Amino acid sequence: PLPQGWRCYKSPEGCRYYVNTGSKETTWERPSATYGTSVRPPAQRNSLPEVLNAISLLSSSSSFPSSSPSDVSQKPLSLVSHSLELVSLFLCIQINCVTFPLPSVMPDQPEQQLLKPNEWSYCDYFWTDKKDPQGTPSVGGFEVLLQKQLKGKQMQKEMAEFVRERIKIEDEYSKNLSKLSQSPLAAQEEGTLGEAWAQLKRSCHDEAEVHLKFSNKLQCEVEKPLLTFRDNFKKELKKYDHHIIDLRKQLASRYAGVEKARKALADRQKDLEVKTQQLDIKHMNKHEEDIKKARRKSTQAGDDLMHNVDLYNRAQSKWFEEMVTTSLELERLEVERVEMIRQDLRQYTTLRHETDILCVCVCVCWQMVEPVDQLLQSVDPAKDRELWVQEHKTGELRPVDMDI
Repeated sequence: PLPQGWRCYKSPEGCRYYVNTGSKETTWERPSATYGTSVRPPAQRNSLPEVLNAISLLSSSSSFPSSSPSDVSQKPLSLVSHSLELVSLFLCIQINCVTFPLPSVMPDQPEQQLLKPNEWSYCDYFWTDKKDPQGTPSVGGFEVLLQKQLKGKQMQKEMAEFVRERIKIEDEYSKNLSKLSQSPLAAQEEGTLGEAWAQLKRSCHDEAEVHLKFSNKLQCEVEKPLLTFRDNFKKELKKYDHHIIDLRKQLASRYAGVEKARKALADRQKDLEVKTQQLDIKHMNKHEEDIKKARRKSTQAGDDLMHNVDLYNRAQSKWFEEMVTTSLELERLEVERVEMIRQDLRQYTTLRHETDILCVCVCVCWQMVEPVDQLLQSVDPAKDRELWVQEHKTGELRPVDMDI
């Protein structure tokens, strides 16, 4: 007798196959009392009954034969496998080795809700690839984020170069003023006019000292922090870049394994169908042995496919988790970069104001610096991120597990 829960059916070709009425598992081999369970991973998103229901729903509007879920479960393994593959094609799509649901089939699913609503977070809008003008995926979403960070690093470098040039100008101006204050020109002027002239030359020397002090403070309090933060920023980016690239390569390798296993299963099933159609009464024993071997190979190919899909889903889950973590880290680094630069530039305006107070042209210079200070106070990293994400986002539809 068959173990509890198992039933025997015949295919249209007259071949027996077996169905577990509880788990809906199908097999060509007659199960024994110690028959093992399928190696289908428990973490799959859709169970077999759910997929069979999907087949039934799709059959009403496609070329599938009209049948109920229970009828489908009683079909031979090759037909059910083919139907499952078609359902997977209807529900999901693979883009550069990543599996995504179709929005028209899975709208408003809880698993697709934004991770950080109303924050325009990097972790919500860069899952698919950026397309070129011809509509072909060209750059991955993570690459878009990385290019944004690399651009920020370059901008920080150029800001530091700008400050460096300003320091050189201040140094040169200070040296020239100091040299001018020691000039012997009109040194022989006498009386009160001579005293006024001498005081003017001393004021040049004092102004030279002020600009030299301003130059030194610019170097210590503005340029150096910019360069230090940039070096640390560069190390962080390099670490995240290599890690995500390695995970994407692993995912591509697992996807290739799935495709190879899927092709092997199709070949085994085709071989089984050919041998079944060639069944000859005169050589019944020989053909039955060949068919039995073909069934074993087909079952093994199915198990290999399920195993490879499981490995692929694990690799994709790992990539997904690291994408979320890394994009949030890049977001944090960008906020820190903006805040640090804003504070450095405000320190620049403060030093400039202090210098101007010690110089003659206080009112004119402060009127030039004050608008800069006001703009720096209104810098908002969150608003900047929202505007950038709206312009450059690649897609908020997140990956899902691949089904067989």
